[in-house]
Amino acid sequence: MTVVAPSTKEQIVRTAERLFAECGLDGVSLRQISAEAGNGNNSAVQYHFGSKDQLVQAVYEFRLPELYERRQILVSHRRPDDLRSWVECYVLPMLEQGEQEGSHYLTFIATLQQQTRRNLFECLPERFQASTRWFWERIGSLLPHIPEPLRTHRIGQAMAFTMHAASDRERARNYGQEVLPFAVHVSDLVDGLLGFLAAPVSPTALAALEGVDPAALTWQLSP
Repeated sequence: MTVVAPSTKEQIVRTAERLFAECGLDGVSLRQISAEAGNGNNSAVQYHFGSKDQLVQAVYEFRLPELYERRQILVSHRRPDDLRSWVECYVLPMLEQGEQEGSHYLTFIATLQQQTRRNLFECLPERFQASTRWFWERIGSLLPHIPEPLRTHRIGQAMAFTMHAASDRERARNYGQEVLPFAVHVSDLVDGLLGFLAAPVSPTALAALEGVDPAALTWQLSP
């Protein structure tokens, strides 16, 4: 079987994903990425991508099509009609990504979200943002007992927690640390997410919500 070597652009993207995950956006230079990618031309990254922000977007665009396609396949096969099924269709591809050999994508996202005030995901093509919004809407429709803005806030917090939990597992695997069997990890995480999403709103929270205008709030989407 013939093994096709990755292109120069793919080598750069994979290297950038790993170095951004390990060092942060400001902790690595474009020259370092070129050198780590095995490219003798120190300006190779600038030639192919132009800037660091464009390279970050290239990492997203390298990983997201497969991740989003997997979500759509799960929806087509499972035809979800309850909260657990919709949550699983959303989070499972993310967790599966962290199991791939050589993946640093989830750690990359977690690191960027911690170290930059910019939401670079919003600079991506609309099809990626639309898919995320669609999932959030489907999940939100199954939480009618949670008033806004708490409903959207809970969904955002649940997805952020999933991403960080997945990045912790991805990082542990890359360092050779022991982790729970994948099926156990997934089922336990989903159990916790469902409890958080569907928990009744307390009188204390409802009282604190008085006077808050949901229309005045905005929420950042994430992959």
